[in-house]
Amino acid sequence: MQVRSLGYRTDLIFSSFNGEVLDRGDYLVIRTPSNPTFYWGNFLLFSHPPGSRDYERWPALFAEEIGAGPQTRHMTFGWDTPQKEAGVVEPFLEAGFELVHQTVLTAQQLVAPPPAAVSIRRLRSDEDWLQAVDNQVRCRESGHAEADYRVFKRRQMVSYREMVEAGLGEWFGAFLGEMLVADLGLFHTRELGRFQSVGTHPDFRRRGIAANLVFQAGRHALSDFGIDRLVIVADHESAASRLYHSLGFNPEEHQMGLEWWW
Repeated sequence: MQVRSLGYRTDLIFSSFNGEVLDRGDYLVIRTPSNPTFYWGNFLLFSHPPGSRDYERWPALFAEEIGAGPQTRHMTFGWDTPQKEAGVVEPFLEAGFELVHQTVLTAQQLVAPPPAAVSIRRLRSDEDWLQAVDNQVRCRESGHAEADYRVFKRRQMVSYREMVEAGLGEWFGAFLGEMLVADLGLFHTRELGRFQSVGTHPDFRRRGIAANLVFQAGRHALSDFGIDRLVIVADHESAASRLYHSLGFNPEEHQMGLEWWW
């Protein structure tokens, strides 16, 4: 299966490094054995939106391909259609799934935001990375227990650091003195750079910090990684999406999926 959408194609940068991607013809199996509670690191990506018979078929395939062990307390499905195509999602929604609708934005050059009173640099020390884990945990969505989320995020950040050490990208932090108040990752293929996990400490939002962090990291990637385009994904019509648009990113695709976790 040849993945068309920029969002899912750049998602595979990470699964290809620290997991496995198996081609089953009309769907891909994405698994991250080192991080089984990572919902979007352990999912099925289909070539088409759900049809009338897929409410029974897709969960059965998930159980077969991903499993249903004690650490796999989720089901996640994506479909490789760059346009907004939801398909037959009603049976999933009635069963408690949530529809994921995100916007994939791209840029070849960026617009500088007003400056913010932070210093921005790549993470260097163990302490830097520990602060980034703490910040990512603070920025988690509601409904995720802190202890469980910290286990997932710690594993994920270990993988990101290994990718940095392998020369596949960088992780950047915005600092006030020695305190990290925002962070993100930026990784690349030959022609595309993909942002990851943009997060600003809740006490330091609405100060232009995230805008400056995205701008500085993106400018670095365009000049040093030798890539053609930057890719960033945000919830559809969200404040984050509007922020990225102000920096020169333009909506290019939709990214759709279904998730259920407990």
